[in-house]
Amino acid sequence: MSSRTVTRIAAALSVAAAGLAGATAHPAAALAKASVPRSPIVLGVIQYDSPGKDDRSQRSLNAEWVTVTNTGRGAVNLKAWTLTDRSRHTYTFRDLRLAAHQSVRVHTGIGRDSARDVYQGRRDYVWNNAGDTATLRDNHSHVVAAKSWGRR
Repeated sequence: MSSRTVTRIAAALSVAAAGLAGATAHPAAALAKASVPRSPIVLGVIQYDSPGKDDRSQRSLNAEWVTVTNTGRGAVNLKAWTLTDRSRHTYTFRDLRLAAHQSVRVHTGIGRDSARDVYQGRRDYVWNNAGDTATLRDNHSHVVAAKSWGRR
């Protein structure tokens, strides 16, 4: 083998090694850029076991609720966001602007929506006492928050 050939092979190996090093660095950087930023919207307290007798009265149904909180410094519109349980019962938020550091309770039963309380309009319980998962998705169906309790 001539020295010219050895030089060419060494140069090719050097370029290949540099390419491999760059290839391993780029995907990590790409993944960091592609990750979805953490949302300021979180699930807070969940009252999944309505106090007292489960008699399906509006009082009992509305004592079952999920708190959604904006921990950020700016307002967030929850329009078209969804809250679901494991059985796929789904509540879709209407045009609700959640101010910075504000919470809203999502009640199971029927009532008049306000800035602090919204109602799913259901006549039966949603959240299973023995175990369930509340999942909050944004208007692009990305999971923003999930909270589980009990058996899976």
